[in-house]
Amino acid sequence: MRGLKGKNVLVTGASSGIGKAIAVRFAAEGAHVAVNYHKGEEEAANTIAEMHTASAAAGIAPGSLKDMTIQANVAKAEEVSAMFEQAIATFGGLDILVNNAGMQIQGASHEIPLDQFDQMIDINMKGAYLCARQAITHFLAHGGGVIVNDSSVHELIPRPQYVGYTMSKGGLRAMTRTLALEYARDNIRINSFAPGATLTPINPWKDDPQRKADIESHIPMGRSGTPEEMAAVAAFLASDDAAYITGQTLFIDGGLTLFPSFRTPWTG
Repeated sequence: MRGLKGKNVLVTGASSGIGKAIAVRFAAEGAHVAVNYHKGEEEAANTIAEMHTASAAAGIAPGSLKDMTIQANVAKAEEVSAMFEQAIATFGGLDILVNNAGMQIQGASHEIPLDQFDQMIDINMKGAYLCARQAITHFLAHGGGVIVNDSSVHELIPRPQYVGYTMSKGGLRAMTRTLALEYARDNIRINSFAPGATLTPINPWKDDPQRKADIESHIPMGRSGTPEEMAAVAAFLASDDAAYITGQTLFIDGGLTLFPSFRTPWTG
């Protein structure tokens, strides 16, 4: 991807799953990467180790890239502020933010405990806004930058028993479009990518052959996606190859959103 070498990147929720794959991909592209995590310090360290392996495989000299792990709860404004201060101080600036941190909880919509509902909204939507706000403040003072948000096909397709998750992803779509429009003249691009069914720890069905087969029966391409496929699109949207794209959601779903009424909506 053009324009990623030497860039300073912060990836939230990068200790596992799609966030981990994104951090590894940016390291392979020659970027300096800050790995945010809330819980799982060991897992975050493993992400750094895989970043080193990927950058070496790409022919990048060992030790030539900066990296770091930063513990922070993205739903807490003061922790987000401290995270950005730490990343900017270490790297000397920030060029790209990837809002990846997220969670989901399943349950009948009228029975979801309000504290769990609040937690989903706080992390998935409010957390993305808090990070975007910090990034935009920095970008405005330094000539621009890029934000890439990890959304979901469920910003478009209803998902029964996941009301908080779908609401948060719908809100993320609205935030992406609003901020992209507001800051387009400031050389700030903001886009989202929307994974479909993906083989990550957040989706326990991946280890249940029957449930996995049922879910994949809804996908025109007949299979789930991989974290690495999602990471490739995140890297593209952050790169100069996407320099004329802003305010968009790019769906990575094997065709799932082509006809969401193909079968009864799956609940995961």
